[in-house]
Amino acid sequence: MNAFTKIENPVMPLPLETRGFTVEPAQQSPRVLEVKFARKTVEAFVKAVGEWPVQALEYKSFLRFRVGQVLDDLCEGTLRPVLLNTILDRGTGAMLITPEGLDDVSQAEDMVKFTTACAHLIGRSNYDAMSGQYYARFVVVNTDNSDSYLRQPHRVMELHNDGTFVNQITDYVLMLKIDEKNMEGGNSLLLHLDDWAQCDEFYRHPLARREMRWTAPPSKKVTEDVFHSVFDTDSEGRPTMRYIDQFVQPENFEEGIWLNALSESLEGSPQKLSIPVPVGSFLLINNLFWLHGRDRFIPHEGLRRELMRQRGYISFQKPLYQRGQ
Repeated sequence: MNAFTKIENPVMPLPLETRGFTVEPAQQSPRVLEVKFARKTVEAFVKAVGEWPVQALEYKSFLRFRVGQVLDDLCEGTLRPVLLNTILDRGTGAMLITPEGLDDVSQAEDMVKFTTACAHLIGRSNYDAMSGQYYARFVVVNTDNSDSYLRQPHRVMELHNDGTFVNQITDYVLMLKIDEKNMEGGNSLLLHLDDWAQCDEFYRHPLARREMRWTAPPSKKVTEDVFHSVFDTDSEGRPTMRYIDQFVQPENFEEGIWLNALSESLEGSPQKLSIPVPVGSFLLINNLFWLHGRDRFIPHEGLRRELMRQRGYISFQKPLYQRGQ
């Protein structure tokens, strides 16, 4: 498998072959890579980390990196460079990851360990105030009276970036499906900034870099407002975003009308991807140039979906993982 031999300016040399997993472009877009771990690799990982319950990973943050090392060792060192290069590559930056054999809610703790391993091979997960841990598990059911669209199944959760209402760097988002019952619809929605036809128009607007107020509802357990612009620029001068329609608080008519136009443009983009995520699989995306959302579900009295989220920052040792080497 040589899909990774021609990436420009790699963070570190990419393997000519992968061990214990495969990588292929997704059917929906070549920007999204499907990473599939062989059952043998997954079973070996579950056995190797069996001595550490999830609670140990919650209490001892360094163990999160150790389980990442275990997984990378099982892949003979080929996994970490693929994950790092993909998440940082502007041309891709998104993965649908499937560990074969982890596909039942009874394996939820092993799913959390596996996702933790992948996340901590590229960086570190932030504290999630909603759960009080480095990850959050939550359930979507047919009826809901929550204060945000996160748990409301019968409407679209519009495209957004995570981490907009906290003072934390949020480079990546990881979204795992733990369980699903009586479910129809609800695909994940993705849009890459470079595929959004009106990106440049909004990016160059005078309001693009105006500091705006962002606040969160009580369920998020974040009481302090934060202030930042919708758009920023990466190290190579390309647009990045920190945006969510539910939590931005326009100060005046001008800002409100501009934000509404921005929302309508994003939701109307024909380049928006709809991606089904099987139980046990998870999306790992660059949060700065990908927006994500969720399509509506078909109502059913027994509808249930359990999800897990991790989000955090990308980090690596620059002497070892430096662009251009």
